[in-house]
Amino acid sequence: MDSTALVAVENLSRYYQKNCAIDQLSFSLQPGEVLGFLGPNGAGKSTTMQVITGNLAPSEGRVRINGFDIIESPRQAKQHIGYLPEHPPIYREATVDEYLKYCAQLRRVEREAIAGAMERCKSHCGLNEVGHRLIANLSKGYQQRVGIAQAIIHNPTVVILDEPTVGLDPIQIREIRSLIKTLGSERSVILSTHILSEVQAACDRVLIIREGKLIYSASIETLKNYRNKHSITVALRQPPSIDRLQQIDQVEQVEIIDDNRFRLSFHSDSLTQSLVQTSVEQNWGLYELVPDHTSLEDLFIELTQDEATDVENAEAVE
Repeated sequence: MDSTALVAVENLSRYYQKNCAIDQLSFSLQPGEVLGFLGPNGAGKSTTMQVITGNLAPSEGRVRINGFDIIESPRQAKQHIGYLPEHPPIYREATVDEYLKYCAQLRRVEREAIAGAMERCKSHCGLNEVGHRLIANLSKGYQQRVGIAQAIIHNPTVVILDEPTVGLDPIQIREIRSLIKTLGSERSVILSTHILSEVQAACDRVLIIREGKLIYSASIETLKNYRNKHSITVALRQPPSIDRLQQIDQVEQVEIIDDNRFRLSFHSDSLTQSLVQTSVEQNWGLYELVPDHTSLEDLFIELTQDEATDVENAEAVE
């Protein structure tokens, strides 16, 4: 295991009778990192979060939180975790202040430090003006804020958020995303979601799981740069033959988009210079050159479409 990781997951599996919800999953979370944990519905995201937080026991493997094994030393490990489940554990009949005080006591915050902890997390989550209000009378967005506040009341080093924007309107979603970014500037965060835009907006790195297995892991920056370094779209007023385009140095493959547009795949950053120079020399009339970018949505569909096809085929058989 990585000794510097705040969360280290090694060969984690979880079975429900004969059904495998998590299959030999391994990953780590570094200090100051916001990790997007992404997958289609039923991929095993919530089960993984529950095992990491100690709410479910693993069938195989181990989890260490800041060096403490979640099974062998649960109290010490959980002290470093703040957790917002998919359905926030809020008491609707309590006021925000009453609920946060209760959560601070559960988290063993020292009595003289409770008031300061409450003020800190209310300020952090934009709850200063609603401390006296019943949680039941708050909007869904504010209830999510209360859920995040209880997750950070004890100032944990790791915050785990499971589908934090489900059921929110667009304005509330934007506010919660901004809050997640703020959390990431002060502590490490695992954001479990199936909403692609949330990961792109808030995360430093993305993991994609399918049927409980890790199928992709990379930084968001790597994702943004991947196709930029491997493919460009060009438009030529007097295009040459495909064979001639393929003869340009560094070009690996040419794909026809329409009569004047082509997608060139390559393996070196020097292609653009060679292409422009050749176009001028041969009078091809280059008037458009656009680097292709792979969005997280493109990658997600590519990695998970087989699963969707399998389901469709199974339904067709039935």
